[in-house]
Amino acid sequence: MAFQGKKLINNPNDVVTEYIEGLVETYPGLQYLDGFPEVKVVLRADVSSETHDKVAVISGGGSGHEPAQAGYVGEGMLTAAICGDVFASPPADSILAGIRAVTGPMGCLLIVTNYTGDRLNFGLAAEQAKAEGYKVETVIVGDDCALPPRRGIVGRRGLVGTILVNKVAGAAAAAGLSLADVAAEAKRASEVIGTMGVALSVCTLPGLVTSDRLGPGKIELGLGMHGEPGAAVADLQPVDVIISHVLQQILSTETGYVPITRGNRVVLMINGLGATPVMELMIAAGKAVPKLQLEHGLAVDRVYTGSFMTSLDMAGFSITIMKSDESILQRLDAATKAPYWPVAVDGNRPPAKIPIPMPLSLIACQPLKLTQQGYLLEMAVESASNAIIGLTDDLNDWDAKVGDGDCGSTMYKGATAILDDMKKHFPLNDAAETIGEIGSSIRRVMGGTSGIIYVIMCKAASAHLKAYSQADITAKQWAEALEAAITAVSKYGDALIPAFEVLKERLDAGDDPVTAFVLSSEAAVAGAESTKHMQAQAGRSSYVSEDLLASAPDPGAMAAAYWYRAAALAVKDNYKVV
Repeated sequence: MAFQGKKLINNPNDVVTEYIEGLVETYPGLQYLDGFPEVKVVLRADVSSETHDKVAVISGGGSGHEPAQAGYVGEGMLTAAICGDVFASPPADSILAGIRAVTGPMGCLLIVTNYTGDRLNFGLAAEQAKAEGYKVETVIVGDDCALPPRRGIVGRRGLVGTILVNKVAGAAAAAGLSLADVAAEAKRASEVIGTMGVALSVCTLPGLVTSDRLGPGKIELGLGMHGEPGAAVADLQPVDVIISHVLQQILSTETGYVPITRGNRVVLMINGLGATPVMELMIAAGKAVPKLQLEHGLAVDRVYTGSFMTSLDMAGFSITIMKSDESILQRLDAATKAPYWPVAVDGNRPPAKIPIPMPLSLIACQPLKLTQQGYLLEMAVESASNAIIGLTDDLNDWDAKVGDGDCGSTMYKGATAILDDMKKHFPLNDAAETIGEIGSSIRRVMGGTSGIIYVIMCKAASAHLKAYSQADITAKQWAEALEAAITAVSKYGDALIPAFEVLKERLDAGDDPVTAFVLSSEAAVAGAESTKHMQAQAGRSSYVSEDLLASAPDPGAMAAAYWYRAAALAVKDNYKVV
């Protein structure tokens, strides 16, 4: 069902002019021509036709693709950008005004995306400017690789590859090259670029309803920048699968859209279409690079990831591949003041990963033979970790009702890390060091409040145990260590307080340590289950209503109770074996 799109705007007819006003207020190096609403031209504040002694580089097109093209106006890139209405080519008079404003004796280059309206309007403006005595050259960019090769004069659609052409041309102009040379470099760059997009949703134009053309669980391959239908609609797949398909399409030898073959060097651009989180774009970038290297035999010189040419609020991304060499890289790496060109991308790439530095103290190692205490500690840690792993889904379900739904997943990371590290280097015969190592494992993989709480608890317990002989820690010393851990995090609450109280009570009464441990674990479980009736004092749950909290126990308390219970039962089951 279609519905009215929600936008943070005023009058839908004013979105472009108000966007330009905000852009210029934000970046003092930009200005605009006083011709609203007909003339919408953004230009460098330091350039005028009377004083500009280099080639002017001008691009533009319909609005709705921000930051393109106005966001790329700046020294070293565009001299001016001509903005049309949303998804509409700017009129020839507006383009001509931009040419007049910034073009000096060196002339100007128009970089035009391959759409009929843009070609007609920029072409008409170019002819008029030439008639007025300006030197003008034009480069058409058509980098779309989604659709089969077309017959006739239509050609491929111009997409985000245009941004790379803008950068090459702008750097060449800034270097003082002639108009013919700047145009030649831009044309050469446009001929070695291929782009294909994938949309998860269509976009909503200001003031119009949101289309439901692309249904749930569907994606559209090769969707146009204005929401026009693409090559195919398909089921949503893991991003690995999508990227493999897109790269195969761009680099297809059958279409021959880009002259890129194994052994070539390339530049990669991952472009968000407007509503795609940075996290998802970075995932795409991280998957695309090794596929280019290993599956297609290409060396990746640069990776640009972000939202460079969008389609309003469309969800999805496009991939652009550009054949590179030293001259192309020199232009891409050249300095620019264009506000939306990505920084910190130039230069050679160091290794992506480096080893984690180890502490200067002696690295812990697993003993060749376990003592009685070491064996019981191993069984307790293993059982506790496995209990958390088995409880993962329940913890997530409980947390979804009172928090953000990731308690189980977070605890799972800690539990699996502890099991892995225990097999490698836990000094199980040394209780204090082992508890400290558990804290290190948790710190490495567990985020959020729960992670830091467990790290603090382990540090406190480990510090307390170090005061005793590690050959044989007594039950009361273990209880004192538990008390130290609870005290260290007491302001956040702790489900193990009932367990400690019962443990101390039973040990003071002279009970068998194993029996006291098991009884205290029952108290931990009972205490955790009673949290349904408590109001949270910290964490995300503290912002949740009492009615919602009453529908589920506190997941953190349940996790603590269950691993504690599992450890107690493991000691009980194995105590007589030793």
